[in-house]
Amino acid sequence: MTSSYDFDYFVIGAGSGGVRSARIAAGYGARVAVAEDRHLGGTCVNVGCVPKNLLVYAAHFAQDFEDAAGFGWSIGPTRHDWARLIANKNTEIQRLNGVYRRLLEGAGVTIVEGRARLVDAHTVAVGEERYTADKILIATGGWPELPDIPGAREHGITSNEAFYLERLPGRILIVGGGYIGVEFAGIFHGLGSRVSLSYRGPLFLRGFDQDVREALAEEMARSGVELLFKTTVERVEKAGDCLLAHMSDGQVIETDAVMFATGRKPNTDGLGLEEAGVRVDAAGAVIIDEDYRTTAANIYAVGDVTNRIALTPVAIAEGHALADTLFGNNPRRIDYENIPTAVFSLPPIGTVGLTEEEARRTLAGVDIYTSSFRPMRHTLSGRQEKTLMKLVVDRADGRVVGCHMVGPDAPEIIQGLAVAMVAGATKADFDRTMGIHPTAAEEFVTMRTKAPDPVPQDEVTDEAAQ
Repeated sequence: MTSSYDFDYFVIGAGSGGVRSARIAAGYGARVAVAEDRHLGGTCVNVGCVPKNLLVYAAHFAQDFEDAAGFGWSIGPTRHDWARLIANKNTEIQRLNGVYRRLLEGAGVTIVEGRARLVDAHTVAVGEERYTADKILIATGGWPELPDIPGAREHGITSNEAFYLERLPGRILIVGGGYIGVEFAGIFHGLGSRVSLSYRGPLFLRGFDQDVREALAEEMARSGVELLFKTTVERVEKAGDCLLAHMSDGQVIETDAVMFATGRKPNTDGLGLEEAGVRVDAAGAVIIDEDYRTTAANIYAVGDVTNRIALTPVAIAEGHALADTLFGNNPRRIDYENIPTAVFSLPPIGTVGLTEEEARRTLAGVDIYTSSFRPMRHTLSGRQEKTLMKLVVDRADGRVVGCHMVGPDAPEIIQGLAVAMVAGATKADFDRTMGIHPTAAEEFVTMRTKAPDPVPQDEVTDEAAQ
C-alpha cells in the first residue's frame, strides 16, 4: 500500500482493541503506527482485568485455607504480605507490557510514545512531532471518574490507585454497585480488610438477572461484607489518621480508605476530536455507525471509548473486524448477541444471553429452570456457600436464551454454554447431553423442573401484596 501519507493507519491507544486492529492491519501490508501515552496493553493489562484477577486469586486463598481442615489438612497461622503481592503483580504486568511491545514490533507496527492529539482529519500530533495518516482509529478506552462531592477528589481513590496502594487498608468503604465495586469488595475482604459496600439502589449489579443479584448479595453478606443499599456518600473528610464518610442515610462511617467505583467515562479529553470533525455524545463517547466510522469519514473508533459494550473481548473483536474491513478486503461486523461475561466477585458470576426479566419483556412465553445447591466440596469443608444455576428458555421454540450462574468456576462453565447458545441450542439439546459426574456443571443438563410462572400483578391479593 502506498500513499502520500506517513502511514496508512494511525491508531491512538495501545489497549486491547487498538493493538489487535494495528497488528491485523499490519499483517495485511498496511503501514501502521500506534500512539500510547501510558503503558502498552491499556486498561485490561495494567489496571483492569489482568491485575484484578491476580488479586482475586490471592483473596481466595483465605477461604481455601479454612476449607482445608475439613479434608484433613492442618494449616498453621497464615499471614498475607500485601507489599509482596503488589510487587509480584507489578513484575507480571511489566512482563506483559514487553509482550505487547514485541507483538507490535514483530508485526512491523511503529510505536509512538506520548499523548496523541488530532490536528485535523489526517494529522496526528504527538509532542512536537506530526504524523499524517490515511485512516485513523481512536481506541483510547475509558477512565474511572470520581464523583463531584466534597472530599472525593482529595481523599478518595479509584480502581486505578487501588492496584498500587502501599499497604492494605484495615477498613475500606467501596462506593458503587457495578462489576468493579463487587469485585474489589471480594478482593479486600478476602485479604483481610473490613469491607463496607455502598450502593445508591436497592440491589447492586443493575442489568443482571434478579436471581443472580440476590444470590450474590446473600453470599457476600454471609461472608462478612457489609452491604449498604439505598445509600451513598455525601462527603468525605479527614479525621486524624482515618477518614469519615458521611452517608445519605445519616450515618458516619469511619474508615481507612474510600474507593469510588461509580463509573468510567470515555477517555476523549484533549484528543482534538472537534478539530478533526469527530462528534461525541453528552457523556463524551465517540459517536460511530455500524461500521465503527465516526462523523469524520476516515476516522474510526472501537472499544470503551464508544461507551457501548465495555468488555475487553468486544474491543478486540471490533478492532479485528475493522482491520479486516479496511485492509483485508473482508468487510464484516461482529455479532453483539449472546456475549458472555463474568463478574469475578467471591463467589463469581458467569452469564450469557437474556435475563429472566428481559425475556419476559420481549418473548411471548418463557420457561425458567433454576437450581440452588451446596457444592460437593463444602459437604466436607463446612462452608455454607451455595451455587445458583439458571436457564431461561423461549417457550415458543425451546431455545435456551439465557444461562446464568453464581458459584465456583462460573466463568469457565458459562464460556462453554455460550458456544451452545450461539449455535442455537434448545432445552432438549441440553437434556440429551450427558453430564460429567460429579461436577457442578452437570446441573445445567439435568435440570427438569420448570419454575411456576409469576402471578400477574393484577391477580395478587391484598394479603399477598402486604
